[in-house]
Amino acid sequence: MSSAQNDYFQLFALPEQFDIDTKLLEANFRKIQSASHPDRFVSATAAEKLASMQLSTLSNEAYTTLRNAARRAKYLLEKHGIDAIADTNTALPMDFLMQQMEWRELMEDAKTAKDIAALENLHSTLRAEAKVLESELADLFDMKNDYAAATEVTRKLIFIDKVCTDIQQAIEYLD
Repeated sequence: MSSAQNDYFQLFALPEQFDIDTKLLEANFRKIQSASHPDRFVSATAAEKLASMQLSTLSNEAYTTLRNAARRAKYLLEKHGIDAIADTNTALPMDFLMQQMEWRELMEDAKTAKDIAALENLHSTLRAEAKVLESELADLFDMKNDYAAATEVTRKLIFIDKVCTDIQQAIEYLD
C-alpha cells in the first residue's frame, strides 16, 4: 500500500486541514467501502482479496479519525510530529483543570441522583464548549499553522470528548 493511501486526507481526496467537508468525507468513505466490499472479490485472487480487506480496514480507521474533531486534530498534530497526549505534554491551564473537576463533580452528582436531565444538560454544555474549541482549532491549524497552541486546544477537546462519552454511558445506564 502506498504512503499516499496511508494518508487519511489523501485517501478521501480531502485537503489536509482541520475544517473538512464532512459530507464529502462521508461520500468518499461510502465509495471506498463499496469498491472494497468482499462481495466484489468472490472470484478474485488471494492477493486481491487481501488488498481489498486492507483498504476497507484502512478506510474505516481513517473515517473514524477524520469524522471526530478531537481525533482529527490529534492526527493532524501527529502528521507534524507532535503527540498531543504524550506524557511530556500534560500541562493545561489551571482554570481549565478547575473547570474539568467541576464538570466531573456535576456528572457524578447527577449519576448519584439518577438525574438524566442534569446529565443531558451537562452534555449540551460540553458540546457547546467543544464547538468553540473546534472553531479555535480551525483557525489555529488552517489559518495560523500554530501547532503549539493547537496542541493545548486539542488536549482540551480530547478531555471534553471523554467526559461526553462518560455522560452518554451514564445516561444509557440510567435509561
